[in-house]
Amino acid sequence: MSSTILVTGCAGFIGSHLCERLLHDGYRVIGIDNFDDFYPRATKEANLEIFAKHPRFSFIEVDLRNGARALAEHVTEPVDLVAHLAAKAGVGPSVKDPAGYMETNVLGTTHLLEWMRQQEVHNLFFASSSSVYGNTPELPFEEEASMLKAAVSPYAASKLAGEELIYTYHHLYQLKALCARFFTVYGPRQRPDLAIHKFARLLRAGQPIPVFGDGHTARDYTFVDDTVEGIARGIAYLLAQEAPVYELVNLGNHHPVSLLELIEAVGKAVGVEPQLSFQVPQAGDVEITYADITKAQHMLGYAPQTKLAEGLRQFVQWLDGAPVQAHHA
Repeated sequence: MSSTILVTGCAGFIGSHLCERLLHDGYRVIGIDNFDDFYPRATKEANLEIFAKHPRFSFIEVDLRNGARALAEHVTEPVDLVAHLAAKAGVGPSVKDPAGYMETNVLGTTHLLEWMRQQEVHNLFFASSSSVYGNTPELPFEEEASMLKAAVSPYAASKLAGEELIYTYHHLYQLKALCARFFTVYGPRQRPDLAIHKFARLLRAGQPIPVFGDGHTARDYTFVDDTVEGIARGIAYLLAQEAPVYELVNLGNHHPVSLLELIEAVGKAVGVEPQLSFQVPQAGDVEITYADITKAQHMLGYAPQTKLAEGLRQFVQWLDGAPVQAHHA
């Protein structure tokens, strides 16, 4: 009998890709989402429609902020593992709404952990973020780097708090947990607020692209299929463990790309020469993200496959409304 996975944030960008992958791999999947209005509900419903009618999938609309009891009322069948992707995302917006981010990302995660304790669900995959490293000077970022005074945005602080809370439940209740730090995931279904999506729309509209700072900030862009491959491997790893574990792992591409390089690459993918508009740096932004993926390689066999140009080609294909074939290992 296949394991049952509860995916929080199942209608989002990464969550919807993960559900597709898990269903392809033979799991039973229960998806939950609260359709947070950070971007249009219709976008998330379109993501959900791709697999909503799958015989091994069921969907529940529920908000983790409403507590463990609300979750218990809605999720009535046994669950083997939780893949916790639900969160308020984005560095810039978190600076404007710190309380909202803490309520969803920290209190919501606490309610989920309490529900797991009460229901005796012993496996948790947690989507953390490269933002937790802040402006850590040692490159590339290693999981064992000190995180004291690292967070430079409320979003980053909320993800660090999530990692710490999960460690507490691992310590107290023998939870098996894997916290994966995602590095700037992009690809089909990417959130409309993210840079690549914004840049493509601006290029198509003949408008200049805003460049915050001098354009030399860099991100470790990771294609969504590669991230989801890492999550699937992390889930299999947890389900295979007999003793409690708590692991931190980077799921990145090990290849930072500067903002100016990214804009040039998006321009090529869209077929439009970019015009630039330089702006002051944004509060909470970090200079660079750069994943050391040695641990993920050794522990999970993680090996990202997708080059930036190919990932952007698939993103633009999706943006144009053409079907994009999912690549499953």
